[in-house]
Amino acid sequence: MMNVETPTAVGSGTAATAKFTSTRISAETPPERLAAIATDVLEAFATIIDRHGITYPEYRVLKQWLIDVGEYGEWPLWLDVFVEHNIEVVASRGRCGSKGSIEGPYYVPDTLHLPSRCTLPMRPDESGTKLVFAGQVRDLAGNGLPEATVEIWHADAEGYYSHFASNTPDGILRGTVEVDADGRFEITTIQPAPYQIPTDGPTGWFIEKAGWHPWRPAHLHLMVKAPGKRTITTQLYFDGGEWVDDDVAAAVKPELILRPRTDADGVAHAAYDFVLDPA
Repeated sequence: MMNVETPTAVGSGTAATAKFTSTRISAETPPERLAAIATDVLEAFATIIDRHGITYPEYRVLKQWLIDVGEYGEWPLWLDVFVEHNIEVVASRGRCGSKGSIEGPYYVPDTLHLPSRCTLPMRPDESGTKLVFAGQVRDLAGNGLPEATVEIWHADAEGYYSHFASNTPDGILRGTVEVDADGRFEITTIQPAPYQIPTDGPTGWFIEKAGWHPWRPAHLHLMVKAPGKRTITTQLYFDGGEWVDDDVAAAVKPELILRPRTDADGVAHAAYDFVLDPA
């Protein structure tokens, strides 16, 4: 039987941390580069401390907050909301194909493989507006890529992600779609809702004390791959949706906005093509 407890920041954070740490990450960073980066970070901290006249009580609050973020498992959340968009900009330099965006903390690898025309796994009574999302994966010359896959995941109509909220069954609204011989796909799902990032933990406390809002606009997550091509990780948003112009994660780009049309049956239809750079 499905657990229907209300999701919490600590529950979501713990799940995000567990997913992230399940595979150890390494980077080939020479000691000289690490030292240069660390020096710049510490110098930036020193400049901020001096400019704002940071007091000892403020410093001790910072230490306690840093501990709280770790204990709640929210480092993947906090970094992905406030830092990842800068990393993504650097990673995208030199690309000629489709625009990327942040991956975020709610990615789960090895999702169910589905045919080019498919429906994402969902509850029998899944709420929300039905969405048919279609497109093609191409190379820079405009040729369809028949061996491409389109990995997709998104929140439900209440803003919750499977695997990260106790009230959602694992695996829903996620899948890895194998395109057809022309690189095309058609995915039936539901339109996700905007959502607040968890606010009952230290990330939420940070946002509240700063007087900011915690909202992300509704979006689809995509990771598109093909042999010999650079993988593109991105998000697609919905024209006119709440928070599109004021995303807490600063991840929205004009090129990533969908403009769905609604048919006579109330089904939303949206199209988007992905163009991949050579590896």
